[in-house]
Amino acid sequence: MTDQATAVPSSDVKPPPWLDMLTAIGRGKRLIGFSTLIAIAIGIVISLVVPPTFTARASLMPPSSQQGGGGAAASLAALSALGGLSGGLGVKTPDELYVALLRSDSVTRVLGERFGLMARYQVNDFEALRRALARHVRISADKKSGIITIEVDDKEPKFAAELANAHTPEVAKLMTRLAVSEAQQRRVFFEQQLKETKENLVKAETALRHFQEKSGMLVLEKQAEVLLGGVAQLRSLIADREVRLRVLRTSATAQNPEVIRLNTEVSALRAELARLETAESGASSSGPTEIAVGRLPEAAIEYLRARRELKLQETLLEAMVRQYELAKLDEAKEGPLLQQVDVALPPDAKSRPSRGLIIVTMTVLGLFISACGVLFKHFAKNGGAAAITTSDGWLALRQAWKLNA
Repeated sequence: MTDQATAVPSSDVKPPPWLDMLTAIGRGKRLIGFSTLIAIAIGIVISLVVPPTFTARASLMPPSSQQGGGGAAASLAALSALGGLSGGLGVKTPDELYVALLRSDSVTRVLGERFGLMARYQVNDFEALRRALARHVRISADKKSGIITIEVDDKEPKFAAELANAHTPEVAKLMTRLAVSEAQQRRVFFEQQLKETKENLVKAETALRHFQEKSGMLVLEKQAEVLLGGVAQLRSLIADREVRLRVLRTSATAQNPEVIRLNTEVSALRAELARLETAESGASSSGPTEIAVGRLPEAAIEYLRARRELKLQETLLEAMVRQYELAKLDEAKEGPLLQQVDVALPPDAKSRPSRGLIIVTMTVLGLFISACGVLFKHFAKNGGAAAITTSDGWLALRQAWKLNA
């Protein structure tokens, strides 16, 4: 009897908090609905006012994905140690290296000047331009195929396509300057040697002309000519062997048989040259040209030295031209290291903004914010407590959600 008398009826139990919250939302349903309609209207206006963005895509194929491109791809590994490219980027594969080259400052600066990107993106310095390009240009490589994709976002479809396509020739120029492949390295080496040889040839011609104008000497006797001709030939052979040795050392060790043979030839030629230049009177000789250079008159020596230097540079120039042309031919046989698979075309449809997504987002935000406002007002007014029973709470909930309430 005592337990039955002290039992609290279920109707007198305090209602759960969520029941009170649903009741408050029901009472403020008109405000919530009106606020949501306003949010939807704002979303529609935003979707119509925000200018559309178009995305142009270009795809490139690096050597690692090309047939027979293994040599070029292997040479690319040497570039991973270049400062500014591998530092902080974690370059491990050729396609990642090409992505780093496409994002490099060298390419960015050229494209910025060519397309006037600072004015277009409204930035004042290169660092700001780099950050702006990171938002508008995306460069990525597929892990399986190695295909590199360049995506450019812009309000003008034609400009987006032009900027995407401009990356390929610029990175090709950069690779030519960096000499990525073995043929390119040889071409750059002989190009530099050819330039130096031309400069030395001009100096030799100038020196000979000045000496002839000063001394009036034009020819010497046949024996001296033969002697200096032999010396010039020896020096030319030494220079040729040294150039071949320098080229060979870029890819071979000191124990390589060809390196050893060239070293032996250079030593023998130098010994013969020293013998001819230091021969003394009365020394054994095998021909009429075995005369010491020191025995010639001073003027003749200067003249012959100038002629010898000129002949040497002419011979070196011919050899360098041949080697340079061969290197260019090998480079041409390699073909382009980076081939463009898909050319970016002006896109027909915009990529963003999505009007449906904007409207849905604004609808959800309108519902959430207005519901939070109604609940905040309700709890602020009632102190967060509802002095009603559960049965009264359910009754209040039904009343609050009536359409005419």
